[in-house]
Amino acid sequence: MKQKPQNFNSTAAKDPIGKQKRRVKKKSGKKREKEEGIITPLIEKYWFQRYNLFSKYDEGIKMDEEGVGGNAIQFAELCPFVVAIDIDPQKVNMARNNAKVYGVEDSIDFIVGDFFQLAPSLKGDVVFLSPPWGGPSYKRIGNFTMDLLKPKDGYSIFQAAQRITPKIVMFLPRNMNLNEVEELSWLSSPPLSIEIEENYLEGSFKGITVCFGGSA
Repeated sequence: MKQKPQNFNSTAAKDPIGKQKRRVKKKSGKKREKEEGIITPLIEKYWFQRYNLFSKYDEGIKMDEEGVGGNAIQFAELCPFVVAIDIDPQKVNMARNNAKVYGVEDSIDFIVGDFFQLAPSLKGDVVFLSPPWGGPSYKRIGNFTMDLLKPKDGYSIFQAAQRITPKIVMFLPRNMNLNEVEELSWLSSPPLSIEIEENYLEGSFKGITVCFGGSA
């Protein structure tokens, strides 16, 4: 993949009273930002991967624990037009900011709304779904099932996407129940073709990308 997209603010110490010379011990960016409350425990987890995840990390990128706008930005670098939907206005604002950093803001239509309500009125060539997995605790689940996806089960999410196009891509946990993944292809008549890719970052297995209906 190409460049991915967080920028941390810094503060300057004020001069002490009087004419005494000032001796300031510089703190590492990470320590300073933690003290300012910028890095949460979940974001800290990805600190050492920040430039792999967002190559323009220091150029004004904004990010929360789930990452914001990376997928939409990547699609906008390849496709002429992208529609990005999230129900959280704050996430949408951060994603719009990040798209500006990458120079693709004019190629993305950011919408604040409920995907399930909007899906019937949308049309597109491909739908990319990256539903929440329930936080880091998903790793402790031996066999991740469709009903554990948020905000609705994976079957409901997939069926909503089918109203837009049969070409659907889903990013799912690495411990996903593959039998249930294959069952999704049977929700269409005739059944959709399916291709499953394993996704690695620096040798670490991060998740799977499932392509339906020749969307690979």
